[in-house]
Amino acid sequence: MPQTRHVEKHFTASESVRDVVIGMSDGLTVPFALAAGLSGAVASTGIVVTAGLAEVAAGAIAMGLGGYLAARTDAEHFTSERAREERETHELPDEEAAEVARVFHGYGLDIQVVETVVKAISSDRARWVDFMMKFELGLEEPDPTRARKSAMTIAASYVAGGLIPLSPYFLIGSIQTALAASVAVTAVALLAFGFIKGRFTTSRAGRSAWQTLVVGGLAALAAFTIAKLIS
Repeated sequence: MPQTRHVEKHFTASESVRDVVIGMSDGLTVPFALAAGLSGAVASTGIVVTAGLAEVAAGAIAMGLGGYLAARTDAEHFTSERAREERETHELPDEEAAEVARVFHGYGLDIQVVETVVKAISSDRARWVDFMMKFELGLEEPDPTRARKSAMTIAASYVAGGLIPLSPYFLIGSIQTALAASVAVTAVALLAFGFIKGRFTTSRAGRSAWQTLVVGGLAALAAFTIAKLIS
């Protein structure tokens, strides 16, 4: 009988999703809290819009820079650890070979099989170092463009998220009405964002939506309360 070919589908863009989550979640909550806090202290939506846009610009730059530095740190750490592993394969080959053997012993392989595999791996130094980086240290070589992509993704996500709670203040003259509309659109955005995130990263998109709404709502409420107390 002809058999249907098995095709595995795995989501592999976890780093990009993480960057979007970082930028979007902060973008939805921080500008909302600022706008809400100002709504109780000023009577003009223009002031809220000006302050909100300034915060979105500053927040996007700060968040993007943070993402860039974090990715650069990961790349530098990988380079440093790889150099150390390369040095140890030259200076301590027996100990490094024993470490390879311990990895395979952990999978329950026979001693003879392990010895054969260790000999094959250690015969190629680049392959040997690659193995140690992945299975001893759990490190994957980062994308050389990762830092730039991370910065741009986080910053863009922050701007996209930040404009959502500010949008009612662009369109509505009454500051209290704009605040109510901002609460509504931000809640819907949190639900939608959580649902979409859940579709990519979990099997329970609905739960992810409600969790994102609750966590984002609590964060916004805390920031709003602080802003109100200060104002």
